[in-house]
Amino acid sequence: MLYFTRAKTYGILLLCVLGVLLGLPNTGPRPAFLPGFIPWHQVHLGLDLRGGSYLLLQIDFAAVEKQDLNNLVDQVRQTMRAANLGYTGLHADIPNHQVVLHLLNPSDAPAVTAALRKLVSYAPNASSPNIAIAQAADGSIDISIPHQTLIARESQAVEQSITIIQRRIDGSGVLNPTIARQGTDQIVVQLPGISDPTRVKTLIGTTAHMTFQMVDSNAQPGPVAPLGDTQLPMADNPQQTMDVFSNVAVDGADLDNAQASTDPQSGQWVVNFSLNSVGAREFADVTTANVGKLFAIILDGKIIEAPVIREPITGGSGQISGNFTAQSATDLALLLRAGALPAPLNIVEEQSVGPELGADAIRAGALSLTAGFVFVLAFMAVFYGLFGWFANAALVMNLVIMLAILSFMGATLTLPGMAGILLTLGMAVDANVLINERVREEVKAGRKPLAALEAGYKRAYGTIIDSNVTTLLAHVTLFIFGSPPVRGFAVTICVGIVTTMFTATVLVRLITSRWYISRRPASLPV
Repeated sequence: MLYFTRAKTYGILLLCVLGVLLGLPNTGPRPAFLPGFIPWHQVHLGLDLRGGSYLLLQIDFAAVEKQDLNNLVDQVRQTMRAANLGYTGLHADIPNHQVVLHLLNPSDAPAVTAALRKLVSYAPNASSPNIAIAQAADGSIDISIPHQTLIARESQAVEQSITIIQRRIDGSGVLNPTIARQGTDQIVVQLPGISDPTRVKTLIGTTAHMTFQMVDSNAQPGPVAPLGDTQLPMADNPQQTMDVFSNVAVDGADLDNAQASTDPQSGQWVVNFSLNSVGAREFADVTTANVGKLFAIILDGKIIEAPVIREPITGGSGQISGNFTAQSATDLALLLRAGALPAPLNIVEEQSVGPELGADAIRAGALSLTAGFVFVLAFMAVFYGLFGWFANAALVMNLVIMLAILSFMGATLTLPGMAGILLTLGMAVDANVLINERVREEVKAGRKPLAALEAGYKRAYGTIIDSNVTTLLAHVTLFIFGSPPVRGFAVTICVGIVTTMFTATVLVRLITSRWYISRRPASLPV
């Protein structure tokens, strides 16, 4: 247990030096003379330490359901036309979560039911279909969305919203945001270092649903759009409206990429976009069939522009112009790349944590960390003498390596995380306490110094492994199932257990071994 080869000794020392180098960035800013290829990772401070903004968002499930029912109306309309079946009064009955239509010929009910069954599908691991078809007593056909399907759809909308918010915030340059689900319909967003999140709130709150729809040039001006049309305002002048066909020619979901740039001819900021294969084919078909007509580009119910189709566009790419600034063009491109939110998000709660509060929390945390660290050092030195100082040296290295690993991981340190570090420092000496007490027992039993050391390390090793593995498993479970603050605590504990196993059972053993070889003591100072 106390024999170390030269290669093993150098390997242990190399790990310690590497820990010091990786932990060094936390002592200050990156030096100007340091080459760019050398990493300089620091532990990031969380919202409770650094200050920033806290947003609680609530998803509008009513909008999700309304959109799904409107999509179902379009699917039913296309299915009935394809089957050449007559109907009337097709509409979405939102309060009852269903689509209703009346048959022109009641005897067509079996054929209508058979045609609509083509719309029935099952999601993976779903126990109920996406829709249920029934004939009411008055002869109408009701296509309803089951309750379980609505619940699954709402859960999917929340998860999709979290993913899209993450993309948008990452693209805006905010470092280490925390985005998590809370309850069934709320999302928590924490933005460390952002005291005025106006731009981020705009990015988060914009649905960014873009569509391409043909303008109805034959529509007569008036306050009400003709049947089959939708009247939408212009983005730059809401008082001006245009009538567009309700059918979506190309959906923005088929966007593949979007980038902000300047137009070489006009010098104005524009957004260049490209479509995937499906969107490019639809775009080519629409522009080929409607040369000379107006083609509206619509974002969240507002017409950005409505250019004339001069010629078929078959390349699957285009350009959006609309009096953009550099910032607005960049933000629009970011929104389009990240994708559209499934429903609007409402800000339920907003809080700002000032850097002064964060500084106070850091001072309090550092004070408690220092006090706990000093007490542990004093305890080991008083109770175990020289062997206690060996454990103290390993404890200092344990803290250094722990910070190095957290820095390399790019972890975010919060107040619970600081508590985890303090708890780790207290737990780290447990292994050395077990070893030293076992060595004492061996000495009292009359063993010689070398035999007592060998037996102490060997017999305590199994207990140390068992206790640390069970603690590690418990905190891995906390990380998997816990909330963000609990995860911050669990991360530092898990990292601390790994570093403790190295410093307490390997580094201390190496120090003890080198001390024994150089001194050859007649008795052990323990």
